[in-house]
Amino acid sequence: MQSERSAEATDGPRGPRGVIVVTGIMASGKSTVAQALTERLPKAAHVRGDAFRRMIVSGGVPYEGVPDGEGEAQLHLRYRLSASTADAYADAGFTAVVQDVVLGEELQTYMDLVRTRPTYVVVLAPRPEAVAAREEARGKTGYGAWTVEDLDAILRERTPKLGLWLDSTELTVEETVDAILARLDEARVK
Repeated sequence: MQSERSAEATDGPRGPRGVIVVTGIMASGKSTVAQALTERLPKAAHVRGDAFRRMIVSGGVPYEGVPDGEGEAQLHLRYRLSASTADAYADAGFTAVVQDVVLGEELQTYMDLVRTRPTYVVVLAPRPEAVAAREEARGKTGYGAWTVEDLDAILRERTPKLGLWLDSTELTVEETVDAILARLDEARVK
């Protein structure tokens, strides 16, 4: 088991230290917001959880809510890889901004994987109708077996209220990043 890593949070020229996890349902703005947040920090790395899924060339199985199946095993592998990558960047002095869909009880499980301190959680929670409009307008589809309503229900009803929850429906990307940075203390979970 890895030992706990500690990095003091600062608001100085280096910006916040540690790991910031940005989550929410698909099309909630995670990728765009995480990238913009990372670009605003002086020394930061954007850890995209989905990149670990895409590394599987053959035998990949999407997670479709089936417990104890291969899809769930691969989802947990992706979470372990992104958490350890975030820890490695933090060890090297970077603020690691992790972006992935981590919902329900999995959010606490994921946070237990991250060893760096401090660790922050930002949950993007725009209204479902706004997410549906974004999903329709973007060039890719991510929902597969899920619907916006399915994932929104998991987010709002089964995800622990950890960190900073933002209804970003009416916020621009820059306003969302401003809110995250201004309220980072509220996002700290450990």
